[in-house]
Amino acid sequence: MPATARSFIGGAVLVVAMALPAIAPQARTPPSDDPVVRALEPLLAAEFAIQSGRLDDAARWYLEAARAADDIELAERATRVALLARDDARAAQALELWRAQGGAGERLLAAEATLALRSGETDAARRHLTALLASPANGWREALAVLAGGAGDPDQAAALLEDLVDSGHMPAELQAWLAFGGLAQRLEQPALAERLVAEVVRRFPGEPRVALLRASQLREADRDDEARVVLETLAAQASGDADLRLAIAYEYDALGDLAAAAEILGRGPQDDQSYALRASLLARAEDKTALVALYDELRRGAARPDPQRRLLLGQMAEFLDRHEEALDWYAGVPGGPQRWPAKLRAANVLHELGRGAEAVERLHELQADASAPDAARRDAYLLEASLHEEDGAAEAEMDAYARGLAEFPDELEILYARALSWERRDDIARAEADLRRILVIEPESIAALNALGYTLADRTDRYAEALELINRARAAEPDNAAIIDSYGWVLYRLGRTQDALAELRRAFALQKDAEIGAHLGEVLWVLGQREEARRYFEQAREIDPDNRALRRALEKTGA
Repeated sequence: MPATARSFIGGAVLVVAMALPAIAPQARTPPSDDPVVRALEPLLAAEFAIQSGRLDDAARWYLEAARAADDIELAERATRVALLARDDARAAQALELWRAQGGAGERLLAAEATLALRSGETDAARRHLTALLASPANGWREALAVLAGGAGDPDQAAALLEDLVDSGHMPAELQAWLAFGGLAQRLEQPALAERLVAEVVRRFPGEPRVALLRASQLREADRDDEARVVLETLAAQASGDADLRLAIAYEYDALGDLAAAAEILGRGPQDDQSYALRASLLARAEDKTALVALYDELRRGAARPDPQRRLLLGQMAEFLDRHEEALDWYAGVPGGPQRWPAKLRAANVLHELGRGAEAVERLHELQADASAPDAARRDAYLLEASLHEEDGAAEAEMDAYARGLAEFPDELEILYARALSWERRDDIARAEADLRRILVIEPESIAALNALGYTLADRTDRYAEALELINRARAAEPDNAAIIDSYGWVLYRLGRTQDALAELRRAFALQKDAEIGAHLGEVLWVLGQREEARRYFEQAREIDPDNRALRRALEKTGA
């Protein structure tokens, strides 16, 4: 919050506190000539509205406070909240006030561009975006954010981006071209993405990051063989660059070529992080031959009591289903902070061996160990609950959570885990109770606000209440994909289907997630756009075929 607003709020709280004893009716005090005093009441009302998730009311009160105080920071705040509330009329008024008070610079231009996009004023939006791209203060980042979040649909954003490229307004900066090329991919505009990448290759020949973008673009266009050719050419440059090796491995991983990803990570100097990543990739590839070779290589150098190496060897032994060896490695972790995750992993291995009672006994010992850090003892309760869940022992699972909360009253992670467990069992009342308890302890917990808002939107008909909770989370993190997804979902539940579609498209552009894809597919299906809906359902299935939201959407639509 701007410094001016903070000072107003502090004064307002003091005024309200002093006024509490004198609530009886009395003669109305004439309006003050002091702009700070005049702004106190609407500013307090705005803050309370934000805390209640009533963004429409917050926009109205912030605008009134900005007018009363004649304060540029409040005018900017009023503009941003109105845009977040999608109250374009008030956003326009706040913008006018912001400009009149001397507002200028990239943030003002970005707000003007966003409002112009929403209003369908393409020429004005183009003008503001052009000014942002010409700004020497990295204005292209603001332009990127506007196109990623302000446009109503991908086609609108892509058309504007293409105009900006055609008119030669893109800055001569590699990072900007890479970012806009990535945006074109996220907007699912393959032709535009290919054109941008080709231009970047022309402008910045031999730059590894450009080749990576090219490989990514080819992969997303299902041209996997061509993507591999690019990566093979790039790999020759990677031996002395750990970051480049990691980026190439990521692309191979995305192509499903886990062996190639592990091989590229194996080039050059190695450390425990690279060994761990290679082991994870080989385990996922179920390449036990390569994993055994890596395991043998590592354990030859494990004679000295290195806690990190022994912890890693224990995890690799788990991957190889050598559970007794894993237990030996974990028992041999000599000390240090690795001692506690080793104890937790050992309990998990015992459970895998069918020695569930022994696993729980070990966890009880850790829970009672006064020398253990609180985080390790807390995690012992969480792991115990998880193991009981795997066994279908619902009563024992809830008992673990209850004992954990008795030992660590109001521990947020235990409350959150229990809330999710209640939700999985369709006990929405208990899930809500735990999430609300978190919000009593930490009123601004973004995770709890979003989880509770989404749960109410998805599993009840209390949509107005859900919207207020989600709006509180949006006010804190307006560009969080999970929160945007929740917002789009509650708009859909409220019958605002077109608004929901725009938000869900934006969420999916920010994060390719199975649940977001399922929501987007369902909304498209309801709107009659069934081929596109099937495409998103298929993408969601590729990401996580067992996602619950996806299963429900497919069952509901029959897709």
